[in-house]
Amino acid sequence: MISLEPRKMEGTVQIPASKSQTIRAFLIAAAATGDSVIRHPLLSSDTLSCIEAVKAMGAEVSFSSDKSEAYVHSNGFRASDAITVDAGNSGTTTYLLLAMAASLSCPVTITGDDQLRKRPIGPLVAAIKAMGAKAEDTDGKPPITVQGPLKGGTVSIECRTSQYLSGLLLASPLAEGKTTIDCPILYEKPYVTLTLGWLDRQGIRYTISDDYMHAEVEGGQSYKLFDEYINGDFSSASFFFAAAAISGTAVTVEGLDRNDGQGDKAILDVLEAMGCTITWNGNSVTVQGPEKLKGGEFDLNAIPDTLPILAVTAAAAHGCVHLTNVPQARIKETDRIRCMHDNLRLLGVEVEEEEDGLLIHGNGYIHGAAVKGYGDHRIIMAMAIASAASDATITIDDEKAAAVTFPTFFSLLETIRRNK
Repeated sequence: MISLEPRKMEGTVQIPASKSQTIRAFLIAAAATGDSVIRHPLLSSDTLSCIEAVKAMGAEVSFSSDKSEAYVHSNGFRASDAITVDAGNSGTTTYLLLAMAASLSCPVTITGDDQLRKRPIGPLVAAIKAMGAKAEDTDGKPPITVQGPLKGGTVSIECRTSQYLSGLLLASPLAEGKTTIDCPILYEKPYVTLTLGWLDRQGIRYTISDDYMHAEVEGGQSYKLFDEYINGDFSSASFFFAAAAISGTAVTVEGLDRNDGQGDKAILDVLEAMGCTITWNGNSVTVQGPEKLKGGEFDLNAIPDTLPILAVTAAAAHGCVHLTNVPQARIKETDRIRCMHDNLRLLGVEVEEEEDGLLIHGNGYIHGAAVKGYGDHRIIMAMAIASAASDATITIDDEKAAAVTFPTFFSLLETIRRNK
């Protein structure tokens, strides 16, 4: 449990590396042959689960003395004995590795914690079967066992999470033949952009339509060793951007690459539309909050992970904020639409729950109260930022899950909390 009294937030923070990029880096390094170097990796609960997963797949992982570099030695996915992988709470590791592991001739079982075992995986399982691999699960959720080889072929899959498509794109080069992927529904496109960036740097041969809904990937390819630097995480930075917006102060976030393909940098456009001033200076960005945040309507389909923190930001606005077209937020670590609705109500905010989002009637302040973290890192961090606009202490029942992606969140937060 943690209690945060009302404080404005102002100052400078150095943001940790991207979780999404770190996990992709370790999976590709494990699938490659040779020695790869991952510079500035994120070491959090999710990425440590990924590291343990690739070690279970046969890769060797070591670190520099200060943990700023990771060294991965692998002979590719070549295991011959049955493997069980515990992905912990990491949905990204589960979805991406599940597809890639289906290229092995031995059975690979992927499981995880209680939250992970509730996450839907049926469409990806069906796609893996369509590509010629075997797959066994009980109810369309982990644990699940897959066994290759992947032969390729034609797959049609509704990607209500982009991780389905990213998994197939990473696995298809390892198939025996060409794979054609059609996506009649695709959410969260920027995360696919991240995956394509890795395929490009690896020299993987593929074609994909501009809307990412049709792709063709040549089979019989392989991944190669690499040396890559992982940029800062815009998803983690979003909480500090919002801290400035809510406080009406300036917060500078360092360690970000403006040209990185991470989709959550689009939160800066949302905050600008709400009245913030955004200033870039090299690899740092400063958000200056306005005297009064404005309302508006914002489509979050491409940036679903920003829903919790934007819901809090909306509560501190002067006017109505409509967060819409983000139904996939219901199938993350928790049902984030329902959880944020319930927490905002506890904070005295007028909010309406919709099937695909939230309608929030902001009045410029938030009441203090005891709220729930739901074991969800993004909800916990969002509730902590709410203290910048509260009129009394906000108590979160369990703050530990923030370590899933951001182990240093609360220590960094403390450096920018100021007396009101």
